[in-house]
Amino acid sequence: MPRQVFFYDQPERFVAGTVGQPGSRAFYLQASARGRITSVLLEKAQVAALAERVEEVLDEALRRSGGSTAIPAVAPTELLDSAPLDVPLEEEFRVGTMALAWDSADERLVVEAQAVVEDAEDEETALFEDDENGPDMLRVRLTGAMARVFARRALDLVAAGRRPCPFCNLPLDPEGHLCPRANGYRR
Repeated sequence: MPRQVFFYDQPERFVAGTVGQPGSRAFYLQASARGRITSVLLEKAQVAALAERVEEVLDEALRRSGGSTAIPAVAPTELLDSAPLDVPLEEEFRVGTMALAWDSADERLVVEAQAVVEDAEDEETALFEDDENGPDMLRVRLTGAMARVFARRALDLVAAGRRPCPFCNLPLDPEGHLCPRANGYRR
């Protein structure tokens, strides 16, 4: 089956969002423009890693340009997006691999999320080839400001989950928590 590439060059909206209650949330990346919506499913850890890496890439691009590029140091408050995910929420694929790059010629951050590949050897090959039969992909090009806004929302989203246990730092479940540190452990 031929690969589908969902491409958004400066989308109207690119956000991370969730569906469900803390402890059983499903995490999504969603891009939308001109009435078209693409949603892909991913893990909470992938959202956190992507947001942190976006911040690092933007900081490095800003540092290398000597401050001459149009990347704000923090997310502009007037662009912050706290709205829920757009509907209909239809999962295109589950994300396996992600990549980031800074396009200094156009001053855009390029985010790529590829679908999970069943065979580990095929996944490694798929990362370096742009094969028409490769895994489906979401490719988004963002301005520095939009990328900062994405990262801020994604980090806030990850932090808004279940509170951590003060002893073991694992998430507390509403039904209770079996803490490995408090299970007979004494200092």
